[in-house]
Amino acid sequence: MDVWSRAGSAAHPFIPGEGEGERAREMREIYLVHAENWVAETDGRVVALLGLLDTEIGGLFVAPEAQGTGVGRRLVEHAAALHGSLTLEVYGKNTGARGFYARLGFVEESRRVDEEYDEVMLRLTRPAPESRA
Repeated sequence: MDVWSRAGSAAHPFIPGEGEGERAREMREIYLVHAENWVAETDGRVVALLGLLDTEIGGLFVAPEAQGTGVGRRLVEHAAALHGSLTLEVYGKNTGARGFYARLGFVEESRRVDEEYDEVMLRLTRPAPESRA
């Protein structure tokens, strides 16, 4: 939960209470329970978490100090190797994540407004790796 809280707060400063309160409860009691989750560790500490719901990345959270080390990319590639094509949603204002996913081959499929926060969400897709096609 610490990685999610710190990474979420840093990536979504425009979301009030990100990483705490009701959002934290939902993460613990709903998303973590129903997702296929993988974590990455460095020196015995969790530094990244990827949650997958079927072929949709429900969340990828990398601790601020581990960003840029390749750990997020490795988690996404692991999910793609197991499940093929992937989809996800990302806030339009989260330019760092948008660039990260673009470098991994994700393309914008559609947009919608997150009515809870009145923020634009982009739906991104990535085809299956060649070996899985």
